[in-house]
Amino acid sequence: MKKIVFLLLIIANSITAQTVNENFTIANDLYKNNKFEEAINVYHKIESQGLESSELYYNLGNSYYKLNKVGPSIYYYEKSLKLDPLNEDVINNLVFAKRLALDNIEELPKTVFQKFNKNYLQKLSYNQWAILVVIFSFLGSFLFLLFYFAASSSKKRFYFAASSLSFIFLIVSFVVTYNQYSFSKKNKEAVVFAEKTEIRNAPTLNSEEVFTLHEGAKVLVLDTVDNWKKIKLADGKLGWIIAEEIKEL
Repeated sequence: MKKIVFLLLIIANSITAQTVNENFTIANDLYKNNKFEEAINVYHKIESQGLESSELYYNLGNSYYKLNKVGPSIYYYEKSLKLDPLNEDVINNLVFAKRLALDNIEELPKTVFQKFNKNYLQKLSYNQWAILVVIFSFLGSFLFLLFYFAASSSKKRFYFAASSLSFIFLIVSFVVTYNQYSFSKKNKEAVVFAEKTEIRNAPTLNSEEVFTLHEGAKVLVLDTVDNWKKIKLADGKLGWIIAEEIKEL
């Protein structure tokens, strides 16, 4: 009975994978024929099946960009970068999409560590850093075994030094992975989808308006009260926005 259930699961998964691939091909063909809205519908059908991929989000971003929909295009480019931070095509297209946004938000000056973190450590996602942790753990263990079984003292010294270095990289990679994961969970980013919205100093409609944001602006979500989100901009400004007017990455 267990074998039959296992085989049925394999068949179901293979059929699902085949359907996803077929839909992806259909969506790509629609995009090539400038049928962007139809392509978006098919891409979203794939997304609704729980599939996450940098290529899927990239194609969605491109489709929305062709329709001049600033918020969704920036949103999906950002989601694509979260899965593949080194993708140059996504990075370049995101630059073009941000030029369509009306808000020019200047970032606050960063510390040396913040610059190093953004320019180097964040070039990999925490999942990719986790892969490095696994690689260095296997490498360090393998080199230690070579050290243990090596016959000559020169080889022992070499393997011991190499394994020690691997374990140091393992510890560093683990620390970076943990920090990147904690950062991503504590710092929830979102993109404004409303064409224009007023940001207020309290989570009520009768509170004072402090500034205005437009579609495509990227914000940091700090807190939630009822149907309001407390947000922070890259320039340090704080305020409350109606939750439906942004979409969290």
